[in-house]
Amino acid sequence: MTTADASPRPTGSPCPPPAGAGPWRIPDFRALFGAATLSQFAANTGYIAVPLLALTALDASAAQVGALAALSTAAFLLIGLPAGAWVDRLPVRRVLITADLARAALVASLPLAWWADRLTLPHLYAVALLSGCAAVFGEVGSQSVLPRLVGRDGLVRANAALVTLTAVANIAGRGVGGTLIASLTAPAALACAALGHLGSALGLLRLRPLPEPSATARTPLRTQVSEGLRHVLGHPELRALALTASLNNLGGAVVNAMLPVLFVRELGLSATALGLFWAAGGAGLLCGARLARPFAARAGYGRALTLSLTPAALLVPLAERGPWLWAAAAGWLVSTVTIGSGNVLGVSLRQHLTPDPLLGRMNATFRCMLTGALALGSAASGLLAGLTDLRTALWAGTAVLALSFVPTLVSPVRSRRSAGR
Repeated sequence: MTTADASPRPTGSPCPPPAGAGPWRIPDFRALFGAATLSQFAANTGYIAVPLLALTALDASAAQVGALAALSTAAFLLIGLPAGAWVDRLPVRRVLITADLARAALVASLPLAWWADRLTLPHLYAVALLSGCAAVFGEVGSQSVLPRLVGRDGLVRANAALVTLTAVANIAGRGVGGTLIASLTAPAALACAALGHLGSALGLLRLRPLPEPSATARTPLRTQVSEGLRHVLGHPELRALALTASLNNLGGAVVNAMLPVLFVRELGLSATALGLFWAAGGAGLLCGARLARPFAARAGYGRALTLSLTPAALLVPLAERGPWLWAAAAGWLVSTVTIGSGNVLGVSLRQHLTPDPLLGRMNATFRCMLTGALALGSAASGLLAGLTDLRTALWAGTAVLALSFVPTLVSPVRSRRSAGR
Protein backbone atom coordinates (compact mmCIF):
# COMPACT_ATOMS: atom_id res chain seq x y z
CA MET A 1 0.00 0.00 0.00
CA THR A 2 1.45 3.33 -0.98
CA THR A 3 1.92 6.10 1.51
CA ALA A 4 -0.28 8.41 -0.57
CA ASP A 5 -3.21 6.00 -0.40
CA ALA A 6 -2.72 5.10 3.24
CA SER A 7 -2.52 8.47 4.92
CA PRO A 8 -5.18 11.17 4.95
CA ARG A 9 -4.15 14.25 3.02
CA PRO A 10 -6.59 17.12 3.00
CA THR A 11 -4.82 18.70 0.05
CA GLY A 12 -4.60 15.43 -1.89
CA SER A 13 -8.10 14.11 -1.48
CA PRO A 14 -10.66 15.23 -4.06
CA CYS A 15 -12.77 18.12 -2.83
CA PRO A 16 -16.55 18.07 -3.30
CA PRO A 17 -17.29 19.82 -6.60
CA PRO A 18 -19.25 23.07 -6.55
CA ALA A 19 -23.03 22.65 -6.84
CA GLY A 20 -24.01 22.53 -10.51
CA ALA A 21 -20.42 22.22 -11.72
CA GLY A 22 -20.07 20.14 -14.87
CA PRO A 23 -17.83 17.06 -14.63
CA TRP A 24 -15.41 18.49 -17.21
CA ARG A 25 -14.42 21.20 -14.72
CA ILE A 26 -13.18 18.51 -12.31
CA PRO A 27 -9.55 17.46 -12.98
CA ASP A 28 -10.06 14.01 -11.44
CA PHE A 29 -12.97 13.26 -13.77
CA ARG A 30 -10.92 14.38 -16.77
CA ALA A 31 -8.14 12.03 -15.67
CA LEU A 32 -10.59 9.14 -15.25
CA PHE A 33 -12.21 9.82 -18.63
CA GLY A 34 -8.85 10.07 -20.42
CA ALA A 35 -7.71 6.78 -18.92
CA ALA A 36 -11.03 5.14 -19.81
CA THR A 37 -10.64 6.32 -23.41
CA LEU A 38 -7.29 4.56 -23.80
CA SER A 39 -8.52 1.46 -21.99
CA GLN A 40 -11.72 1.21 -24.06
CA PHE A 41 -9.92 1.45 -27.38
CA ALA A 42 -7.31 -1.06 -26.20
CA ALA A 43 -10.03 -3.49 -25.07
CA ASN A 44 -11.90 -3.20 -28.38
CA THR A 45 -8.70 -3.80 -30.33
CA GLY A 46 -8.12 -6.96 -28.28
CA TYR A 47 -11.76 -7.98 -28.81
CA ILE A 48 -10.97 -8.45 -32.50
CA ALA A 49 -7.28 -9.33 -32.38
CA VAL A 50 -7.35 -12.20 -29.86
CA PRO A 51 -9.77 -14.48 -31.77
CA LEU A 52 -8.05 -13.63 -35.06
CA LEU A 53 -4.69 -14.55 -33.53
CA ALA A 54 -6.18 -17.87 -32.43
CA LEU A 55 -7.53 -18.52 -35.94
CA THR A 56 -4.48 -17.47 -37.92
CA ALA A 57 -1.59 -18.50 -35.68
CA LEU A 58 -3.03 -21.58 -33.97
CA ASP A 59 -5.69 -22.75 -36.47
CA ALA A 60 -8.27 -22.73 -33.67
CA SER A 61 -11.71 -24.22 -34.25
CA ALA A 62 -14.98 -22.34 -33.90
CA ALA A 63 -15.57 -24.03 -30.54
CA GLN A 64 -12.15 -22.94 -29.29
CA VAL A 65 -12.78 -19.35 -30.39
CA GLY A 66 -16.12 -19.49 -28.59
CA ALA A 67 -14.35 -20.72 -25.45
CA LEU A 68 -12.08 -17.66 -25.62
CA ALA A 69 -15.10 -15.36 -25.62
CA ALA A 70 -16.73 -17.29 -22.77
CA LEU A 71 -13.62 -17.12 -20.60
CA SER A 72 -13.44 -13.34 -20.89
CA THR A 73 -16.97 -12.95 -19.47
CA ALA A 74 -16.72 -15.85 -17.02
CA ALA A 75 -14.58 -13.69 -14.74
CA PHE A 76 -17.61 -11.56 -13.78
CA LEU A 77 -19.47 -14.68 -12.69
CA LEU A 78 -16.49 -16.23 -10.90
CA ILE A 79 -15.18 -13.26 -8.92
CA GLY A 80 -17.70 -10.47 -9.50
CA LEU A 81 -19.28 -10.45 -6.04
CA PRO A 82 -16.08 -10.80 -3.97
CA ALA A 83 -14.37 -8.25 -6.23
CA GLY A 84 -16.95 -5.67 -5.14
CA ALA A 85 -16.14 -6.35 -1.49
CA TRP A 86 -12.41 -6.01 -2.21
CA VAL A 87 -12.95 -2.70 -4.01
CA ASP A 88 -14.77 -1.42 -0.91
CA ARG A 89 -11.82 -2.53 1.27
CA LEU A 90 -8.89 -1.23 -0.81
CA PRO A 91 -7.71 2.22 -1.98
CA VAL A 92 -9.67 2.48 -5.23
CA ARG A 93 -7.03 4.51 -7.08
CA ARG A 94 -4.54 1.72 -6.55
CA VAL A 95 -7.10 -0.89 -7.65
CA LEU A 96 -7.68 0.95 -10.94
CA ILE A 97 -3.98 1.38 -11.71
CA THR A 98 -3.16 -2.22 -10.83
CA ALA A 99 -5.99 -3.52 -13.03
CA ASP A 100 -4.67 -1.59 -16.06
CA LEU A 101 -1.07 -2.66 -15.44
CA ALA A 102 -2.18 -6.29 -15.19
CA ARG A 103 -4.10 -6.07 -18.48
CA ALA A 104 -1.12 -4.41 -20.17
CA ALA A 105 1.24 -7.20 -19.05
CA LEU A 106 -1.18 -9.98 -19.97
CA VAL A 107 -1.94 -8.60 -23.44
CA ALA A 108 1.75 -7.86 -24.11
CA SER A 109 2.59 -11.51 -23.37
CA LEU A 110 0.71 -12.63 -26.50
CA PRO A 111 2.75 -10.83 -29.21
CA LEU A 112 5.95 -11.64 -27.28
CA ALA A 113 5.05 -15.34 -27.26
CA TRP A 114 4.09 -15.20 -30.94
CA TRP A 115 7.38 -13.54 -31.92
CA ALA A 116 9.28 -16.17 -29.88
CA ASP A 117 7.23 -18.95 -31.54
CA ARG A 118 5.95 -20.05 -28.11
CA LEU A 119 2.28 -19.10 -28.41
CA THR A 120 -0.19 -21.83 -27.37
CA LEU A 121 -3.95 -22.08 -27.00
CA PRO A 122 -3.77 -22.56 -23.19
CA HIS A 123 -1.78 -19.31 -23.08
CA LEU A 124 -4.59 -17.52 -24.93
CA TYR A 125 -7.17 -19.05 -22.59
CA ALA A 126 -5.22 -17.89 -19.53
CA VAL A 127 -4.88 -14.36 -20.88
CA ALA A 128 -8.61 -14.19 -21.70
CA LEU A 129 -9.60 -15.33 -18.19
CA LEU A 130 -7.07 -13.24 -16.25
CA SER A 131 -7.68 -10.14 -18.37
CA GLY A 132 -11.37 -10.58 -17.62
CA CYS A 133 -10.57 -10.71 -13.89
CA ALA A 134 -8.59 -7.47 -14.17
CA ALA A 135 -11.48 -5.92 -16.12
CA VAL A 136 -13.86 -6.83 -13.27
CA PHE A 137 -11.81 -4.81 -10.78
CA GLY A 138 -11.34 -1.97 -13.26
CA GLU A 139 -15.04 -1.60 -14.13
CA VAL A 140 -16.33 -2.01 -10.59
CA GLY A 141 -13.70 0.40 -9.27
CA SER A 142 -14.42 2.99 -11.96
CA GLN A 143 -18.17 3.03 -11.27
CA SER A 144 -17.57 3.08 -7.52
CA VAL A 145 -15.18 6.04 -7.52
CA LEU A 146 -17.30 8.24 -9.79
CA PRO A 147 -19.72 9.62 -7.12
CA ARG A 148 -16.74 10.72 -5.02
CA LEU A 149 -15.17 12.54 -7.96
CA VAL A 150 -18.16 14.43 -9.38
CA GLY A 151 -20.62 14.49 -6.48
CA ARG A 152 -24.12 12.99 -6.53
CA ASP A 153 -25.54 15.92 -8.50
CA GLY A 154 -23.03 15.44 -11.32
CA LEU A 155 -23.64 11.73 -11.87
CA VAL A 156 -26.04 11.97 -14.83
CA ARG A 157 -23.71 14.17 -16.87
CA ALA A 158 -20.64 12.14 -15.93
CA ASN A 159 -22.31 8.81 -16.73
CA ALA A 160 -23.63 10.23 -20.01
CA ALA A 161 -20.04 11.04 -20.99
CA LEU A 162 -18.80 7.57 -20.04
CA VAL A 163 -21.65 5.70 -21.77
CA THR A 164 -21.07 7.84 -24.86
CA LEU A 165 -17.41 6.88 -24.74
CA THR A 166 -18.34 3.19 -24.55
CA ALA A 167 -20.66 3.50 -27.55
CA VAL A 168 -18.06 5.37 -29.61
CA ALA A 169 -15.38 2.86 -28.65
CA ASN A 170 -17.63 -0.05 -29.63
CA ILE A 171 -18.13 1.50 -33.07
CA ALA A 172 -14.83 3.22 -33.83
CA GLY A 173 -12.55 1.20 -31.55
CA ARG A 174 -13.25 -2.07 -33.32
CA GLY A 175 -12.83 -0.31 -36.65
CA VAL A 176 -9.45 1.00 -35.56
CA GLY A 177 -8.56 -2.46 -34.28
CA GLY A 178 -9.51 -4.04 -37.60
CA THR A 179 -7.40 -1.48 -39.46
CA LEU A 180 -4.41 -2.17 -37.23
CA ILE A 181 -4.77 -5.91 -37.80
CA ALA A 182 -5.10 -5.48 -41.56
CA SER A 183 -2.05 -3.24 -41.81
CA LEU A 184 0.19 -4.52 -38.99
CA THR A 185 -1.03 -8.09 -38.21
CA ALA A 186 -2.86 -9.25 -35.07
CA PRO A 187 0.27 -9.53 -32.84
CA ALA A 188 1.26 -5.94 -33.64
CA ALA A 189 -2.29 -4.76 -32.94
CA LEU A 190 -2.15 -6.51 -29.55
CA ALA A 191 1.15 -4.75 -28.80
CA CYS A 192 -0.66 -1.45 -29.46
CA ALA A 193 -3.49 -2.58 -27.15
CA ALA A 194 -0.99 -3.32 -24.39
CA LEU A 195 0.41 0.19 -24.78
CA GLY A 196 -3.13 1.54 -24.50
CA HIS A 197 -3.67 -0.19 -21.15
CA LEU A 198 -0.27 1.02 -19.96
CA GLY A 199 -1.16 4.57 -20.99
CA SER A 200 -4.43 4.26 -19.07
CA ALA A 201 -2.55 3.23 -15.91
CA LEU A 202 -0.18 6.18 -16.27
CA GLY A 203 -3.12 8.53 -16.81
CA LEU A 204 -4.74 7.32 -13.58
CA LEU A 205 -1.70 8.52 -11.66
CA ARG A 206 -3.20 12.00 -12.12
CA LEU A 207 -6.09 11.02 -9.82
CA ARG A 208 -5.58 12.47 -6.37
CA PRO A 209 -5.60 9.74 -3.69
CA LEU A 210 -8.92 9.13 -1.96
CA PRO A 211 -9.20 8.51 1.79
CA GLU A 212 -8.61 4.88 2.71
CA PRO A 213 -11.71 2.79 3.59
CA SER A 214 -12.54 3.00 7.27
CA ALA A 215 -11.64 0.27 9.71
CA THR A 216 -15.33 -0.50 10.21
CA ALA A 217 -15.35 -2.00 6.70
CA ARG A 218 -12.87 -4.70 7.78
CA THR A 219 -15.59 -7.31 8.26
CA PRO A 220 -15.42 -10.88 6.88
CA LEU A 221 -15.58 -11.05 3.08
CA ARG A 222 -18.66 -13.28 3.08
CA THR A 223 -20.49 -10.80 5.30
CA GLN A 224 -19.60 -7.92 3.00
CA VAL A 225 -20.79 -9.82 -0.08
CA SER A 226 -24.08 -10.60 1.67
CA GLU A 227 -24.51 -6.93 2.59
CA GLY A 228 -24.13 -5.95 -1.08
CA LEU A 229 -26.69 -8.53 -2.21
CA ARG A 230 -29.19 -7.46 0.47
CA HIS A 231 -28.71 -3.81 -0.44
CA VAL A 232 -29.57 -4.42 -4.12
CA LEU A 233 -32.21 -7.13 -3.85
CA GLY A 234 -33.86 -5.69 -0.76
CA HIS A 235 -34.24 -2.16 -2.12
CA PRO A 236 -37.37 -1.86 -4.32
CA GLU A 237 -35.85 0.65 -6.74
CA LEU A 238 -32.45 -1.03 -7.04
CA ARG A 239 -34.14 -4.42 -7.49
CA ALA A 240 -36.29 -3.02 -10.30
CA LEU A 241 -33.28 -1.46 -12.02
CA ALA A 242 -31.37 -4.74 -11.75
CA LEU A 243 -34.26 -6.76 -13.22
CA THR A 244 -34.80 -4.34 -16.11
CA ALA A 245 -31.09 -4.25 -16.99
CA SER A 246 -30.87 -8.06 -16.73
CA LEU A 247 -33.86 -8.50 -19.06
CA ASN A 248 -32.25 -6.07 -21.52
CA ASN A 249 -29.07 -8.13 -21.48
CA LEU A 250 -30.95 -11.44 -21.68
CA GLY A 251 -33.01 -10.42 -24.70
CA GLY A 252 -30.11 -8.64 -26.38
CA ALA A 253 -27.86 -11.67 -26.00
CA VAL A 254 -30.44 -13.97 -27.60
CA VAL A 255 -30.80 -11.62 -30.58
CA ASN A 256 -27.09 -10.87 -31.03
CA ALA A 257 -26.14 -14.55 -30.90
CA MET A 258 -28.55 -15.33 -33.76
CA LEU A 259 -27.84 -12.29 -35.97
CA PRO A 260 -24.76 -13.84 -37.68
CA VAL A 261 -26.84 -16.91 -38.54
CA LEU A 262 -29.67 -14.72 -39.85
CA PHE A 263 -27.46 -12.49 -41.99
CA VAL A 264 -24.88 -14.94 -43.35
CA ARG A 265 -26.71 -18.26 -43.52
CA GLU A 266 -30.40 -17.44 -43.99
CA LEU A 267 -30.27 -14.13 -45.89
CA GLY A 268 -26.95 -14.75 -47.66
CA LEU A 269 -25.61 -11.30 -46.81
CA SER A 270 -22.00 -10.29 -46.19
CA ALA A 271 -20.22 -9.76 -42.90
CA THR A 272 -20.14 -6.07 -43.83
CA ALA A 273 -23.95 -5.94 -43.73
CA LEU A 274 -23.92 -7.59 -40.30
CA GLY A 275 -21.33 -5.08 -39.09
CA LEU A 276 -23.45 -2.17 -40.32
CA PHE A 277 -26.51 -3.58 -38.53
CA TRP A 278 -24.54 -3.82 -35.29
CA ALA A 279 -23.19 -0.31 -35.90
CA ALA A 280 -26.81 0.91 -36.02
CA GLY A 281 -27.24 -0.48 -32.51
CA GLY A 282 -24.08 1.31 -31.41
CA ALA A 283 -25.42 4.55 -32.89
CA GLY A 284 -28.65 4.04 -30.92
CA LEU A 285 -26.71 3.62 -27.68
CA LEU A 286 -24.79 6.79 -28.47
CA CYS A 287 -27.97 8.79 -29.18
CA GLY A 288 -29.64 7.46 -26.04
CA ALA A 289 -26.68 8.44 -23.89
CA ARG A 290 -26.67 11.98 -25.26
CA LEU A 291 -30.45 12.39 -24.94
CA ALA A 292 -30.76 10.94 -21.43
CA ARG A 293 -30.25 14.13 -19.45
CA PRO A 294 -32.51 16.48 -21.48
CA PHE A 295 -35.17 13.76 -21.76
CA ALA A 296 -35.17 13.22 -17.98
CA ALA A 297 -35.34 16.98 -17.40
CA ARG A 298 -38.37 17.32 -19.67
CA ALA A 299 -40.31 14.11 -18.92
CA GLY A 300 -39.22 13.48 -15.33
CA TYR A 301 -36.59 11.01 -14.16
CA GLY A 302 -38.95 8.12 -13.46
CA ARG A 303 -40.92 8.52 -16.69
CA ALA A 304 -37.68 8.67 -18.69
CA LEU A 305 -36.67 5.33 -17.18
CA THR A 306 -40.06 3.67 -17.72
CA LEU A 307 -41.07 5.03 -21.15
CA SER A 308 -39.65 2.35 -23.41
CA LEU A 309 -38.90 2.18 -27.12
CA THR A 310 -37.64 -1.41 -26.93
CA PRO A 311 -40.82 -2.88 -28.55
CA ALA A 312 -39.35 -1.53 -31.81
CA ALA A 313 -36.96 -4.50 -31.63
CA LEU A 314 -39.92 -6.70 -32.65
CA LEU A 315 -39.16 -5.63 -36.22
CA VAL A 316 -35.89 -7.60 -36.17
CA PRO A 317 -37.41 -11.10 -36.66
CA LEU A 318 -39.17 -9.75 -39.79
CA ALA A 319 -35.85 -9.03 -41.51
CA GLU A 320 -35.69 -10.11 -45.14
CA ARG A 321 -33.75 -8.85 -48.14
CA GLY A 322 -35.08 -5.48 -49.26
CA PRO A 323 -37.24 -2.97 -47.35
CA TRP A 324 -37.83 -5.25 -44.36
CA LEU A 325 -34.08 -5.33 -43.69
CA TRP A 326 -34.08 -1.53 -43.41
CA ALA A 327 -37.13 -1.70 -41.15
CA ALA A 328 -35.38 -4.24 -38.91
CA ALA A 329 -32.27 -2.02 -38.71
CA ALA A 330 -34.43 0.99 -37.83
CA GLY A 331 -36.23 -1.00 -35.13
CA TRP A 332 -32.92 -2.15 -33.67
CA LEU A 333 -31.56 1.41 -33.67
CA VAL A 334 -34.68 2.82 -31.98
CA SER A 335 -34.73 0.09 -29.32
CA THR A 336 -31.10 0.69 -28.43
CA VAL A 337 -31.82 4.39 -27.88
CA THR A 338 -33.88 3.36 -24.83
CA ILE A 339 -31.08 1.08 -23.64
CA GLY A 340 -28.47 3.84 -23.97
CA SER A 341 -30.64 6.33 -22.10
CA GLY A 342 -31.51 3.74 -19.46
CA ASN A 343 -27.82 2.95 -18.92
CA VAL A 344 -27.06 6.58 -18.09
CA LEU A 345 -30.11 7.20 -15.88
CA GLY A 346 -30.11 3.77 -14.24
CA VAL A 347 -26.41 3.78 -13.35
CA SER A 348 -26.71 7.34 -12.00
CA LEU A 349 -29.74 6.44 -9.87
CA ARG A 350 -28.21 3.31 -8.38
CA GLN A 351 -25.03 5.24 -7.52
CA HIS A 352 -27.17 7.94 -5.90
CA LEU A 353 -29.12 5.40 -3.83
CA THR A 354 -25.99 3.68 -2.50
CA PRO A 355 -23.79 5.01 0.32
CA ASP A 356 -20.07 5.22 -0.41
CA PRO A 357 -19.05 2.18 1.70
CA LEU A 358 -21.37 -0.06 -0.38
CA LEU A 359 -20.63 1.26 -3.88
CA GLY A 360 -18.19 -1.49 -4.86
CA ARG A 361 -20.48 -4.28 -3.72
CA MET A 362 -23.54 -2.70 -5.32
CA ASN A 363 -21.76 -2.32 -8.66
CA ALA A 364 -20.36 -5.85 -8.46
CA THR A 365 -23.84 -7.28 -7.74
CA PHE A 366 -25.23 -5.51 -10.79
CA ARG A 367 -22.32 -6.63 -12.97
CA CYS A 368 -22.73 -10.24 -11.83
CA MET A 369 -26.47 -10.23 -12.57
CA LEU A 370 -26.04 -8.51 -15.92
CA THR A 371 -23.19 -10.77 -17.05
CA GLY A 372 -25.14 -13.83 -15.91
CA ALA A 373 -28.04 -12.65 -18.07
CA LEU A 374 -25.67 -12.34 -21.06
CA ALA A 375 -24.33 -15.86 -20.54
CA LEU A 376 -27.84 -17.30 -20.07
CA GLY A 377 -29.14 -15.49 -23.15
CA SER A 378 -26.27 -16.69 -25.35
CA ALA A 379 -26.78 -20.29 -24.21
CA ALA A 380 -30.57 -20.11 -24.49
CA SER A 381 -30.46 -18.71 -28.02
CA GLY A 382 -28.66 -21.74 -29.45
CA LEU A 383 -30.81 -24.17 -27.50
CA LEU A 384 -34.04 -22.47 -28.56
CA ALA A 385 -32.99 -22.25 -32.20
CA GLY A 386 -32.07 -25.93 -32.14
CA LEU A 387 -35.37 -27.01 -30.60
CA THR A 388 -37.50 -24.73 -32.78
CA ASP A 389 -36.00 -22.49 -35.47
CA LEU A 390 -34.04 -19.28 -35.96
CA ARG A 391 -37.03 -16.95 -36.22
CA THR A 392 -38.60 -18.33 -33.04
CA ALA A 393 -35.38 -17.61 -31.14
CA LEU A 394 -35.37 -14.06 -32.51
CA TRP A 395 -39.02 -13.54 -31.56
CA ALA A 396 -38.28 -14.78 -28.03
CA GLY A 397 -35.29 -12.44 -27.63
CA THR A 398 -37.11 -9.38 -28.92
CA ALA A 399 -40.15 -10.19 -26.76
CA VAL A 400 -37.93 -10.13 -23.67
CA LEU A 401 -36.54 -6.77 -24.81
CA ALA A 402 -40.04 -5.42 -25.40
CA LEU A 403 -41.09 -6.31 -21.84
CA SER A 404 -37.84 -5.36 -20.09
CA PHE A 405 -39.21 -2.02 -18.81
CA VAL A 406 -42.00 -3.67 -16.77
CA PRO A 407 -40.03 -4.08 -13.48
CA THR A 408 -39.30 -0.33 -13.35
CA LEU A 409 -42.84 0.52 -14.46
CA VAL A 410 -44.40 -1.28 -11.47
CA SER A 411 -41.80 0.01 -8.96
CA PRO A 412 -41.36 3.32 -7.09
CA VAL A 413 -38.87 4.34 -9.80
CA ARG A 414 -41.74 5.52 -12.03
CA SER A 415 -42.66 8.40 -9.66
CA ARG A 416 -39.16 9.85 -9.34
CA ARG A 417 -38.71 13.47 -10.35
CA SER A 418 -34.91 13.31 -10.19
CA ALA A 419 -32.14 10.98 -9.03
CA GLY A 420 -32.35 12.69 -5.63
CA ARG A 421 -36.15 12.47 -5.09
